[in-house]
Amino acid sequence: MKLVIGGSTGFVATELIRQGLENPAITFIVALGRQEISAPPCAGPAAAKLKSVVVDNFESYSDSVKKELEDADACIWTIAVTPMKLNTIPFEETCKISRDYATTAIQTLDALHHKKDRPLRFLYMSGHFAPRNKDEVPKELQNHGLINYGLLRGEAETLIIAYGEQSKGAVQPCIVKPGLIDAPSRERQEIPGLPHINLPDIAAALLDQVVNGFEKDTLSNADMIRIGQKALDGQQKA
Repeated sequence: MKLVIGGSTGFVATELIRQGLENPAITFIVALGRQEISAPPCAGPAAAKLKSVVVDNFESYSDSVKKELEDADACIWTIAVTPMKLNTIPFEETCKISRDYATTAIQTLDALHHKKDRPLRFLYMSGHFAPRNKDEVPKELQNHGLINYGLLRGEAETLIIAYGEQSKGAVQPCIVKPGLIDAPSRERQEIPGLPHINLPDIAAALLDQVVNGFEKDTLSNADMIRIGQKALDGQQKA
């Protein structure tokens, strides 16, 4: 499997790359980011499976980047503005990064996917509270002044799902909605109503789904804990 990871330097993407290099079902990883990265030191010979691709413009890919994306089997898209950074970025730019980059990616990868015998799997990482319409806005977003941000992430979800439906099976979309992602290197936070998931669990779950097929088009935090822990248990027994 040729896997594209959007957001190569991010918290989750770094773990995706580490686990992906260890996964024998994944034969090649194209990591997209603003800067070049290297494989983790623990990768050993598997480091040869990683291609770091620097992208200057996520709204219009250059021919050289498109060449690297040709015939990808799946993509995990992790690029978005986090709530913690909202005050440092104009909302118009937040819309581009959190919504438009993803929709451009799914369209571009679809156009470059020539394998008629299998669909392109596109997984978009959203957030636990993201509503897909105004009637679903949870009180947690209202209380923290994040209504517009939540609706933006929900709109991105809707666009990704709709693209898959319109593709008539050529593209299989999946939305994942994690809560707070914990790791030993991070101080554990508590936000009322927001569940937790460990970094190895979410990475294992996302890789399992792009390799083996999506269980459903939207995965909750609890779904990912279940899938991720099962995948990790299977790796330990193998």
